[in-house]
Amino acid sequence: MGDYVQLPGVRTWYETDGAGDPLVLLHGGLCTNETWEPQRAEFATRFGLFLPERRAHGHTPDVDGPLSYRDMADDTVAFVESVVGGPAHLVGWSDGAIVALLVAIARPDLVRKVVAVGANFLPNPQSGAVPELLDRLTPDDPDMAVFRERYEAVSPDGAAHWPVVVRKLIAMFRTEPVISEAELGRIGAPTLVLVGDDDMMTLEHTIALYRAIPDSQLAVVPGTSHALPMEKPSEVNRIVLDFLAHEPVATMMPVRRARPAALADGDPA
Repeated sequence: MGDYVQLPGVRTWYETDGAGDPLVLLHGGLCTNETWEPQRAEFATRFGLFLPERRAHGHTPDVDGPLSYRDMADDTVAFVESVVGGPAHLVGWSDGAIVALLVAIARPDLVRKVVAVGANFLPNPQSGAVPELLDRLTPDDPDMAVFRERYEAVSPDGAAHWPVVVRKLIAMFRTEPVISEAELGRIGAPTLVLVGDDDMMTLEHTIALYRAIPDSQLAVVPGTSHALPMEKPSEVNRIVLDFLAHEPVATMMPVRRARPAALADGDPA
């Protein structure tokens, strides 16, 4: 089921599914809600799903001026407040994961848990495994055909607007996001950093993200790329649903999550 809601920044298309605790699914860049098809049915058996399409994506129109992750995060905050009506789990993939992190930083009161799939906190030239990828990315690139077809099928701006959106997004990818480790350190929501072992972001960058978020968890799915939710949906779904449904186990030999040294000598406090 889909409908529009007028947010302060943009008239936004969203879909709903399932029932239960609210879970907001945030799609990747250049994508639509179709991206979540491998997850949607299974997640909807346990959660009430909300799937907004961000500005210039899918059914949601573009806006004047450049695109930015922080504007998209502001849109998402407004969406959670006005449509969800209270705190929700945020599961984001790629650009959607960046937006989820920004929302968790800015509005911790609206976030229960975060799953960040294939996320980066610095621009592609500083975080990507193939920094030159953006130099080859053009609206007419054959590798962009599936994204272009989905955009043209539903965009209220029309097929002719596709090159405009691509140029805006490439400009954003070159300079954003810029999230400091200090900002990431303010995230209080339980967070899972999930990535493919052959992701577009370097594993070193992903580990830096994981280390910057207090008490976060890290999962690397073997034999997958940046598209891991589509490549191994059963494994990804199991990891995500387990994280959302359960509290962390008490590990036997913690290092990163060990108690402060002052308590490590048997002090029961």
